Amino acid sequence: MTDQQPEQSARATIDIMLAQAGWAVQSKKEVNLSAADGVAVREYWTDTGPADYVLFVQRKPVGVIEAKRVEEGERLTTHEDQAEYYAAATLQYKLNKEPLPFIYESTGILTRFTDRRDPKPRSRPIFHFHQPKILLEWLGQKESLRARLQHLPGLSPEGLRPAQITAIANLEKSFQENRPKALIQMATGAGKTFTACTFVYRLLKHAEAKRILFLVDTRNLGEQAEQEFLKYQPVDDNRKFTELYNVQRLNSGYIASDAQVCISTIQRLYSILQGQELAEDLEQENPNEQGWQWRKKEPMPVAYSARNPIEQFDFIIIDECHRSIYNLWKQVLEYYDAFLIGLTATPDKRTFGFFHENVVSEYTYEASIIDGVNVPYDVFTIETAISRDGATIQAQEYIERRGKLTRSERWQHLDEEYRYSPTKLDKDVVNPSQIRTIIRAFRDSLPTIFPDRFDGQGVFEVPKTLVFAKTDSHADDIIQAIREEFSEGNDFCKKITYTITEDPKSVINRFRNSWAPRIAVTVDMIATGTDVKPLEVLLFLRDVKSSNYFEQMKGRGTRTVNFDDLKKVTRTAKHTKSHFVLIDAVGAVKSKKTDSRPLERKPGVPLKDLLAAAAMGAQDEDLFTSLANRLIRLDKKLTDREKERFTELSQGKSLNSIARDLLAGYDPDIIEMISTQVREGNPVTDPVTDLAANPAAQERAVAQQLEQMRSQAASVFTGELNQYLENVRKIHEQIIDTVNIDTLLRAERDSYSTEKAEEVMRDFSEYIAAHKDEITALAIFYDQPYRRRDLTFAMIKEVLEKLQLERPLLAPHYVWDAYAQLEEVKERSPKEALVALVSLIRRVTGIDQQLTPYNKTVDKNFQDWVFGKQAGALKFTEEQMDWLRMLKDHICSSFHVAMDDLDFTPFDAQGGRGKMYQLFGDGMGDILDELNERLAA
Repeated sequence: MTDQQPEQSARATIDIMLAQAGWAVQSKKEVNLSAADGVAVREYWTDTGPADYVLFVQRKPVGVIEAKRVEEGERLTTHEDQAEYYAAATLQYKLNKEPLPFIYESTGILTRFTDRRDPKPRSRPIFHFHQPKILLEWLGQKESLRARLQHLPGLSPEGLRPAQITAIANLEKSFQENRPKALIQMATGAGKTFTACTFVYRLLKHAEAKRILFLVDTRNLGEQAEQEFLKYQPVDDNRKFTELYNVQRLNSGYIASDAQVCISTIQRLYSILQGQELAEDLEQENPNEQGWQWRKKEPMPVAYSARNPIEQFDFIIIDECHRSIYNLWKQVLEYYDAFLIGLTATPDKRTFGFFHENVVSEYTYEASIIDGVNVPYDVFTIETAISRDGATIQAQEYIERRGKLTRSERWQHLDEEYRYSPTKLDKDVVNPSQIRTIIRAFRDSLPTIFPDRFDGQGVFEVPKTLVFAKTDSHADDIIQAIREEFSEGNDFCKKITYTITEDPKSVINRFRNSWAPRIAVTVDMIATGTDVKPLEVLLFLRDVKSSNYFEQMKGRGTRTVNFDDLKKVTRTAKHTKSHFVLIDAVGAVKSKKTDSRPLERKPGVPLKDLLAAAAMGAQDEDLFTSLANRLIRLDKKLTDREKERFTELSQGKSLNSIARDLLAGYDPDIIEMISTQVREGNPVTDPVTDLAANPAAQERAVAQQLEQMRSQAASVFTGELNQYLENVRKIHEQIIDTVNIDTLLRAERDSYSTEKAEEVMRDFSEYIAAHKDEITALAIFYDQPYRRRDLTFAMIKEVLEKLQLERPLLAPHYVWDAYAQLEEVKERSPKEALVALVSLIRRVTGIDQQLTPYNKTVDKNFQDWVFGKQAGALKFTEEQMDWLRMLKDHICSSFHVAMDDLDFTPFDAQGGRGKMYQLFGDGMGDILDELNERLAA
């Protein structure tokens, strides 16, 4: 027996928890082991004294519970030896021959569990007691899950990148060490979901995991994960994953008993544990970036669900775990007795802390670029006067107002001066000139940024571009401006948000795989997680304060794509995607970023954030009070028709009645009334405790009724209603500023820092020097100048291909920009990467003292050669000069001209080698040799 009996309230709570989990709780005087599959007997006698609880499943003893006072929660681990002592004891009537395998220590608030069948058994915290049927199932297995994890076979590297192999191997080692949490940090585009599919398959097949949860925070990401599992095929089986295992993407509260992989948003998982249905539109936006994270003093409340017990999942994979959802949803994640695996490209300090600093993979964006998994990016800045400074509309002007909801327009006389800052743009004020000026600068800059994207008729092909807008209304304004400025139709530019009438997935698919649309405008839907590999331009028309979210948005452009796939959607592409361009029109690159976006409890919190928090079940008093006050004020501004529409969407309730319900949830008089009813009402009896005689049980009953009342008050806030309220909030209209005409201040590529430029120059020089003995072209440049006349297009292409494969960050135009930052470089980087590369190699090897485009060098050498040849009696005819210029141009782009080249373009159209012989006679061979030698000097 324990030295001191547990407090009665702690014992009563344990009894309730056992009953909730399906255990029949009995006293030692009234034992009936046939009363249920699972029986928990209090004070059951052993040869070392009475154990607090002995657990029986189908009449067989399986475990013990050591009950302790609530005050001993922090010292619960110190009682493990005592619990082990009772588990190893012989039960009355010698019902056990061996120690009992399952051991619990509990205060009723904190509970720890040990499975003695595990290798190196270690206690772990659990939310609740396990159900009897799972303990029976575990006993029927030859080994425990943690024991089975010790025997995972070696990982086949087939089809996996080195970073994926490392991540899986280290993760499985973490499992074998029985670490409860692990973090996989892997750059966007590096294949996190494919990695997850691989280790999920191995856990199901080799560790016989029962069920695995893949947790996301938006429906879009859930659909993408489902597609990854649908197309995943293991290397050791000819069947697809879904032919071997059942995958269920949850879209209701039902979790199939035969589902081995479940995909769910954390919003839906919480609603399932609450026993409530969740509208699908509440899964559209992620809980962190869209303000659903109403910061509470405590995590979201979670109660035990017998339909969804803690043992429901063996492993939980948390996709995009950097979004800090664990701050608000910590209990949701830790409700389950499962291993937690985080996937993210952009962890922060809290991410590392949550996963106990157990980082099993660190694969950065920079490393992925070096490996050729991702591509780097350039920054191009567009700045306008109004974007930077805002503007003033003078009094007495006639201004246009536009309804946010209907977009209907009307004119109004402005009584006083109206000054607006850049932060009000596209929210309270729309300046069409500002949007048009940015789009026009974007349009005019594209040929400079992508000079090789003209077709045979001189028509420029716009690269696949994704534009980030502030709101749906802003997106509509941008689309209109793009279609007008580019003189294109509807298919050229499309909106991709959850609010469009067309299926968003269909538009994304066309954007990804078809020529049109060329430009897509989004707010949040494809800001994270969605792959569109041919994307080459990201245009930011909204600022982002979250550093993690900004990195995720940039990740939309990092994906590599092979040349054939790029060519299918971008017909003028001359080579594979080597980089993408981030066009910053709002200062997003340089604006101050934070690791998170905490919501302070103050009147300035956006209504959208309050509505989303209420819809997701947050019940903070400040939230309810703030939201009620907003609704009361809004009620005075709505028209009769708008109020009617609101009532239709709110289950027949008015704004004021909903506000009253919200305020009632924390009304002291109502709380006192409920408490009195519980104390003085008819006694309610649970399976083991008389409510009227138990203060702790009374407190729980009051809390339960308040929880129910508050949930009912918030239940009206569906996605459709929230969107409607957001549209009609505060001022119904936006001011359309047609008075102030914007001006472009600058549109240019951002420069390197001096330190970065020096680093790039140094890395390029070292790379060229390191490979001079193994690459023919480099050997010629370094040590065999007499052979420069033999330098061929194929030789230079070999250098470029090796550079792209091994050091993609040293792309020629990047290195050129670095030199231009530190030296006087009169010319811009040549359009052709090969020409730029030869120019750079000549500079690095000392042939040229100043970085000069190779074609300019050839032009100069050609002029000197022609002048020298004609210094005497020899004079070239005009027809001969035309041929010599053709030969010179060929050397500019191909670095060498051979006799066989005369049979092809452009020479064949002018008569080929026969014509050259006619012009130069037997000396034509000498002419070719001289040009190759002198022009490459």
